[in-house]
Formats: sequence, structure tokens, C-alpha cells
Amino acid sequence: MEARINQNRVLIDQLIPISIIRSQTMKWVVDIIIVIVFSLLVALSAQVAFRIPTTTVPITGQTFGVLLTGGVLGSKRGASSLFLYMIFGMIGMPVFAPNFSKVLTDTNFHFIFPWHGHSSTIWESSGFLTMTSAGYIIGFILAAYVVGLLAEKGWNRKPRISLTLLIGNLLVYVVGLPWLAYIISTNSGVYDYIAGSNVLDKTLKGGLYPFIGGDAVKLVFASLALPGVATLVRRLKVDDDKDS
Repeated sequence: MEARINQNRVLIDQLIPISIIRSQTMKWVVDIIIVIVFSLLVALSAQVAFRIPTTTVPITGQTFGVLLTGGVLGSKRGASSLFLYMIFGMIGMPVFAPNFSKVLTDTNFHFIFPWHGHSSTIWESSGFLTMTSAGYIIGFILAAYVVGLLAEKGWNRKPRISLTLLIGNLLVYVVGLPWLAYIISTNSGVYDYIAGSNVLDKTLKGGLYPFIGGDAVKLVFASLALPGVATLVRRLKVDDDKDS
């Protein structure tokens, strides 16, 4: 039973030496640091962004960051990282993807620096709840939780890793698309900007179709990255054991 538990530990538990976690308080401190670090890594991935002329939602590296966060941290810490990321943006920290229509009017691609992230606080009339990408950001939390939960059950290894990440990716759309549809139906500016004949058509053209190719690429990279890092960690541990 103990061997099975160790085998199904998520990657972060294999990376952190057990010797430094000497008490429950230390475990909480380590977990808080991990959650903060990964929320900032997602913010970093959001700054890799492509503008799509036909929609207000850019293609970003966030999905890749979200899936890796869930797979590496597990359900609770993964979801907490994405929840914290959302809170950062809602209280005024510029962690969301660049707003091409306001700060990047002369380019279709932005790579991290200079930093052009934006925030959208909930107390503004045109704040977080009115963002066309708000549903996707909330969907990140659900996706990270489910991917992490499956990782804890051993689905973070081949051949199930691809299915795990695909499920997580689809969950982003489960929340993101209905939210986008609502914004399209209630905001005449967004309705007019996104191409399509009706709300459903505009939602799919503005929030799904342009992202399928990019999501496929990110899924492939994430499917390779998680097992690759896990293999490297195991080899390093074996080498350390031999040296000791």
C-alpha cells in the first residue's frame, strides 16, 4: 500500500525533500509558497499572447500553464494557484493577458516583456465580471482541480496523461463559452465586434474555433513535459540514493 501511495504522489511531492517538512506548520508554509509561485508562473504564461482579429479573446500560453500546474501540484494546490491568480487580477495586479485593443495596438504577438498584463477589478463597472475571458479564467480553476485529481489517481503517466490533459482543456471551455455567450448577448460592442450571425455562432467563432489548433499544440507539449520531468526527477533521486 505504501509503495502505491508513493507511486501516485504528484510531481511536486517528489521534488520537495521530505526532510524539510518537519511539522504541519512547515507543510503549510511550503504549500503557500508553492501556490504563490505557480500562480505567478501562470501570469507569466499569460504574457505569451497572439491577437486574433475576429475575437476579443487572445491565444495565450495560459492553458499550457494551467494544465501543468494541475498535473504538478495536484487538485487542491493546483486549484488554489489558479484561484489566487484570478484574485491577483481582480485586486489590481496586472497578471491577465495583454489587452491588444488598449496597450498593444501595433502588434499581433507579445512575448512576456515589456510587461503588458492587465487587471480587472470586480468593483469597476467594466471590471472582471464583464470580461469576455472571465469565464475561461474561472474555468482554469476547475481544470487545474480535475487534472490534479486525476494526477493523484495516477493519471499523470502514459498512456492516460493525454486524456487527463484533454479533459482539463475541455473544462476550460465548459465555463468559458457560456460566459462569453452571455457577454456577447448583453454587450452590443462585443456583439458587433465578433463575426457571426447570432449569439451561438459568434460564441463558437469567437471563443472556440480559433483556439483548437493552438490547444492541440499545447496539449502535445504538456503531454510530453509532465512525464519527461517526472522521469528526470526519478533518475535524479536514484543518482542521489546511489551517492548516499
